[in-house]
Amino acid sequence: SGPSRAQVRSSHLDLPRILPSLSRPANHSRIFYAVMFDAGSTGTRIHVYTFIQNGSEKLPVLDNEMFHSTKPGLSAYADSPETAGETVRRLLKVAKKAVPRLDWKRTPLVLRATAGLRLLPVEKAQALLDQVQHVFDESPFLVPDNSVSIMDGTNEGILAWISLNFLTGHLNANTKKTVGILDLGGGSTQITFLPKLKKTVETAPVADFVARLDFFNSTFELYSHSYLGNGIMAARLATLGALGVEGLEWRVFKSSCLPNKFRDEWSFGGLTYQVSGDPDGHAGYKHCYQEVLKVVKGIIHQPYELEDSNVFFAFSYYFDRAVDAGLIGGAQGGMLQVRDFKKRAKEVCNKMTKFPPISSFLCMDLAYITCLLKDGFGFKDSTVLQLTKKVNNVEASWALGAMLDHFQSLKIH
Repeated sequence: SGPSRAQVRSSHLDLPRILPSLSRPANHSRIFYAVMFDAGSTGTRIHVYTFIQNGSEKLPVLDNEMFHSTKPGLSAYADSPETAGETVRRLLKVAKKAVPRLDWKRTPLVLRATAGLRLLPVEKAQALLDQVQHVFDESPFLVPDNSVSIMDGTNEGILAWISLNFLTGHLNANTKKTVGILDLGGGSTQITFLPKLKKTVETAPVADFVARLDFFNSTFELYSHSYLGNGIMAARLATLGALGVEGLEWRVFKSSCLPNKFRDEWSFGGLTYQVSGDPDGHAGYKHCYQEVLKVVKGIIHQPYELEDSNVFFAFSYYFDRAVDAGLIGGAQGGMLQVRDFKKRAKEVCNKMTKFPPISSFLCMDLAYITCLLKDGFGFKDSTVLQLTKKVNNVEASWALGAMLDHFQSLKIH
């Protein structure tokens, strides 16, 4: 038997109350704004949403989004938290331009931090959050309780699932068809989908791989998990064997995923590492794949059913690296098979010297993405993924779901 009700976190989403009405009666509609900061491990992003509310019973209609991002992430300022405050203060100027002055005092301001801050020591993370809170409190916007916090990884996946299904119009009463999400961040990676088979839920390793959402008189059980340390940057660290190592000043971390003669500095999460290729000549796809496999094998759970259950939307670094590798155009995104990542990884890794790639890490990143999809989650070579950055001009991200959650307090348990 599967997890008992008590074991499964239940999320009561009263979606009739939350879903967009597609008709917009001229009367009773009002425009309002909301500002969501995404404090990620490699950057800080601001989303300014404009909503139209048609009566209090329904979820608002999203009219548009203004988006702006800046690098590096707040965790780079772990030792100078004031600088993190400055980053947020600068981005707030974007919100002031986008939101009419008269609406400032009723526009909620929320920041959610993800894996970059989860990976920091608690007191350093708290110092960063305190700085952000200070900047928020000084701002002319509405600062709700719990406006600044670190988001739980599982919620990151569930809220991204809500965002993407909201934007693709799959959250309607009459449809059980939804899309799955694959989100590859710098520090963590998320997978969330609605399984068709009971066995997928029953064979999930522990109860926290399953989230229950109640809506439209039916209960949906989502398979959802966030893997901390399996984002693309954290995976580079693990591949290089540089996780939690002392003596960074004098250590050089080698990898057959990097060009032979390559040697450089690389920074992530406020630390700088000396990295190089393997001078003994071990390079190329096969060697590299064995290195990245260590980061995936035995860590990533393979859901019982993946194929045919859902169309998966893949975004964040899945999208960025597919663009860097020339697999898709940067504007539109597009459909790719898992084997397309594998084929391009082989080409890039086996010809690193002939074609100096845009990034010296492109071979490692493509090999890792291939390994994560195939040996990690267990996707077939022929599985088609929808690589995306925006849906209907709105960023593919958990941020919209988090804002809807904030408005309705969806109470995802």
